[in-house]
Amino acid sequence: MTHPASRLALVGDRSAAVRSHARIPGLLDALAEREQLVLDAYWIPTEDAAAPGALDGFDAIWLLPGSPYRSEDGAVAAVRTARERRIPFLGTCAGFQHAVLEYARHVCGIDGATHDENQPGGAEQVIVPLSCSLVGHEGAVRLTPGSLAERVLGAPRTAERYHCAYGLNDGYLERLRAGGLRFTGADDAGQPRILELPAQTHPFFLASLFQPELAGDGTRAHPMIRAFAAAAVAHATEAAPTASV
Repeated sequence: MTHPASRLALVGDRSAAVRSHARIPGLLDALAEREQLVLDAYWIPTEDAAAPGALDGFDAIWLLPGSPYRSEDGAVAAVRTARERRIPFLGTCAGFQHAVLEYARHVCGIDGATHDENQPGGAEQVIVPLSCSLVGHEGAVRLTPGSLAERVLGAPRTAERYHCAYGLNDGYLERLRAGGLRFTGADDAGQPRILELPAQTHPFFLASLFQPELAGDGTRAHPMIRAFAAAAVAHATEAAPTASV
């Protein structure tokens, strides 16, 4: 079966020094060759992502690692565009952090929500330094039964690789949950590692503090990335005009 072209926005400040960025081309090739999930990918710098129309016409948005971003506003705008337009979204590492930031500001009414890496000492620090940096670490993640994360990963528990030093401020956890954000993956201490939106709210909105793009040797995409690619193809299929007979 031939699917319509699926356009993917890779939002981030591309750098050869960021290992996850270097992995992306190989993962996209693997998706096409092994899974027949072909994505036409475009890199969108964060400074450009906030411009009107910058993300029009895309079937999926992936907010990549690489913080501090050159434009926090652009990163947050990418999340908001995906959430409000129901475009499949994946956020990894800093993408998770900025998904939290966007939701706190625009859904939960925490207008002054800040990220300590971008604005140290802010009054409403929703994203703060982790008590123990996860740069270069691998750790277990427990998944909520029945969640999108569990369905995608196919197991109640997984081991994942990190390269981050910031995470959610626990003091905001309940306000975010009350606003509809679901935290469906946690480490063994109960710290949030995966977030998502329910299916009735969004077709595919998933973010992880870990970096699934670093899994394995880079020749096969992680299940989260495969599921995201499938959601992008589904979005493109649904959006494609029906041929007249």
